[in-house]
Amino acid sequence: MPDAQVIVVGGGPAGSATAYFLARAGIETVIVDRARFPRDKTCSEYLSPQASRILEEMNALDAVESAGAAQLTGMRVHAPNGATVHGEFVAGHGFRGHRDTGLAVRRTVLDAILLDRARAAGARVDEGVRVTNVLKNQDGRVTGITTIDEDGRTSEQSADLVIGADGLRSVVGRRLGLIRPSRWPRRIALVAHYSGAQNISDLGEMNVDRDGYSGMANVGNGLVNLSIVVPVSRAAEVAVDSTEFFESWIAEHPVLSATLGSATREGPVRTTGPFATSARRAWSPGVALVGDAAEFFDPFTGEGIYTALRGGEMLSAFAADAVRAPARSNRALREYERARRKEFSGKWLVEKIIGTIIASPPLVNRAAKVLSRRKDMADLLVGVVGDFVPAREVLRPGYLLSLIFAVTGPA
Repeated sequence: MPDAQVIVVGGGPAGSATAYFLARAGIETVIVDRARFPRDKTCSEYLSPQASRILEEMNALDAVESAGAAQLTGMRVHAPNGATVHGEFVAGHGFRGHRDTGLAVRRTVLDAILLDRARAAGARVDEGVRVTNVLKNQDGRVTGITTIDEDGRTSEQSADLVIGADGLRSVVGRRLGLIRPSRWPRRIALVAHYSGAQNISDLGEMNVDRDGYSGMANVGNGLVNLSIVVPVSRAAEVAVDSTEFFESWIAEHPVLSATLGSATREGPVRTTGPFATSARRAWSPGVALVGDAAEFFDPFTGEGIYTALRGGEMLSAFAADAVRAPARSNRALREYERARRKEFSGKWLVEKIIGTIIASPPLVNRAAKVLSRRKDMADLLVGVVGDFVPAREVLRPGYLLSLIFAVTGPA
């Protein structure tokens, strides 16, 4: 007998959502995570308007809002030439999200709430346990995991299905050779929180410059999250003194210094990256990947948490089928792969288009010139970023031709 029907590796949003929906469906589920919660996480801490639908389904939305999550009404992007693109979630395009606002909340708060919801649904949570490898049978099918706890004790746990929800550097995905790093864009991120910020609005603020970009948002309870993303070529500078690098960046960028110049940093500067990884496929016999473990392109659109939640919700149905009917397990996981690509492929394409533009300041300036004058186009793009406007709306020929003319025409 296996130790559990499903072992979920990773207790972040992807793992908690997957475990919640599996446990609610009556599947014996265990979450294993090397951390003890609450724990901090390097993240922009933004949830799109559509993420609220899944939080509500998990009975977590009220708890997240009661914990002080900030409400965001849209996004504002500052281009290197000073042009400003302002898009709102509630607009004239006719699409509406599950809620009219996005949310921003500390991961220390969000992840603990989601993990508690998974527990309440019946999942067991093993904290302080690091997964070191996967177990396979003679046919190469994954049958479980090997772990080491905080006291150095090693053990093996068996399962009908292992789910890798263990993030950007997924142990599960890498041990199986499913993860492949992308050559572009290679970026790293630095994140810190500040109190005492001045004139914080209800918009997420993106500031694109010639040497990278930053994102800033109120995350509630008097704190602001500032995320700075730079090419991996600057990793050596960051490694020398990440705090000095971070604070110098603020001082050198007027949009940031005007808000954070007199603010107080609360906690350390955290780093993560390089980004841009994907899975050749998000399953192998006996295993499935979800969230950042399956795909991560670039943090500019801030969609990691929604993708994690929606991916977990979607995977749970296929995973339940896989363990209830072992003879159909591979078929169920192949169906998950197809559903995942159908769900996210349009958004992935939009993200890659945006990533291409922001990598070139002249392209950003030209695109911002159009979008700053065409608020209808800006609102539509922000709605796609908010996960409630279908990606096809900005992939239509008319929309793309307007942007293409902007980025290839005269500056």
